[in-house]
Amino acid sequence: MKHVRPKSRFCVRLDLTALLREDSPHPALGGAVDGRQRVAREKGGFWVGVAAAIFYPGTRLLARRSFDGRDNLPREGGVLLVGNHISHLDPPFAAVFVHKARRVPRFLAKDSLWKIPVLGRILRNTGQIPVSRGSADARNSLEAADKALIDGKVVTIYPEGTLTKDPDLWPMVSRTGVARLAVEHCVNGSIPVLPLVHWGTHQLWDHERKRLSLFPRKTVVVRVGEPLDLSKFRGRALDNELLREVTDHLMGEVRDLLAEVREEQAPTEFYSPRKARKDKQEGE
Repeated sequence: MKHVRPKSRFCVRLDLTALLREDSPHPALGGAVDGRQRVAREKGGFWVGVAAAIFYPGTRLLARRSFDGRDNLPREGGVLLVGNHISHLDPPFAAVFVHKARRVPRFLAKDSLWKIPVLGRILRNTGQIPVSRGSADARNSLEAADKALIDGKVVTIYPEGTLTKDPDLWPMVSRTGVARLAVEHCVNGSIPVLPLVHWGTHQLWDHERKRLSLFPRKTVVVRVGEPLDLSKFRGRALDNELLREVTDHLMGEVRDLLAEVREEQAPTEFYSPRKARKDKQEGE
């Protein structure tokens, strides 16, 4: 009698060849252009291809992906994407999203990642932008992002500067570096700025326990909204008040788009870790 191996709910059959053909970034391997008219892909070079070969199947193995709003991303020219940050897995999924729109993704990320073997080399050779926190070099990061936008690149920034501390995972009070880029390039309409949201990545990786959770299978949503109108800030003097207003306006749009994805009511104020600590101390 032929032995039949019992099925386990923890067993997943993976056909990597089929997966690569369905989800390949390269038409030669069977990759499609999502049913849209083919447009020239922004040239990224060898290392962008290496990253794509890792992140395309990697993100698909981690979760089901729901990518919305790729048509909002211009096919050429500088673009500033402003995103919420709920997981260290946000950038890989966002990178695949941008690459599927036939653009080369560039992120501002903490410089310690450049010290990780292999990953650091990929980051360095794909034009990613290191951010040295708490130092004068932080200004160099904004200058590098500024140059990338002028050169017609897609730049993604997470204004919160780290994973949100909001207990409910809404965007928290953000840093104003994003406003400097927006005022320089986006207020006059020369470069579009678009809201970017992630949802579901937080369910894959438990940052406190350092534990990956793949089952039951999760869905990760990445959505980009329409270009934002910043014309109301035009003609204003560049000062701290303007930078704060622009930052809060941008993150408010991100928060509203996230509310659509979550199908929940967004809070009216941004969570402030400093205020939360102060309230806790006063309550003790």
